[in-house]
Order: sequence, then structure tokens, then C-alpha cells
Amino acid sequence: MAKPNQYIGLNNEINGGMTSIGKIIRDAKVFSLVADDETCEGWDLGRIDALLQKVNTEWDKYGCLVSHLPENLKERHQKIHGQAFEDAKAAGWSGEDETCDEDE
Repeated sequence: MAKPNQYIGLNNEINGGMTSIGKIIRDAKVFSLVADDETCEGWDLGRIDALLQKVNTEWDKYGCLVSHLPENLKERHQKIHGQAFEDAKAAGWSGEDETCDEDE
């Protein structure tokens, strides 16, 4: 089966968007690299990768740590990621897939 060449969009993601691409998009929103209502639906993977590079550049400014963000960005991060976490839990995501190998 061929891989899709376009992203399905944050609102259509599995696990309530708790995926690598979902995190990139949420972080891009934190840094105002995309609009708050942007889902990136229909974007090609090259465009997603370019967004990742921009997100990484922003994180590098703060040592890749939320605790190093200025207060306004820290609050934005908490709001955006916190809401996504709650929405994903309501959609049935538990986080077990991300931690299932930690007991091994």
C-alpha cells in the first residue's frame, strides 16, 4: 500500500492527534508559525518537514525546554498542549502506546 502524499489534518489524526506530526503542529501554534485554527490538512510532507525545521529553530532558542520559555509562550504551550491532551483523552487516547516499551 502506498503512503499518502498529503497529510490528513490534525483534526483527522489517530489518537486525538497525539502523534509526531500533531506535536509539530501544536508547537508551531505555540510559536505562532501557523494560525491557531490551522490543521495542515492537505499539506504535502515536504511542507510538514519545513514546518518542523522552523519549530526546531524556535525550540533551540530555549534549549528545547518548556521551562525556558518566556512566560507568554509557556502559558500558550500549556493552553494548546493541555487542551489537546484533554481532547485526546476524551477521544479514547490513553498514552499507553507511547509508554508500552518502558516496562521491558
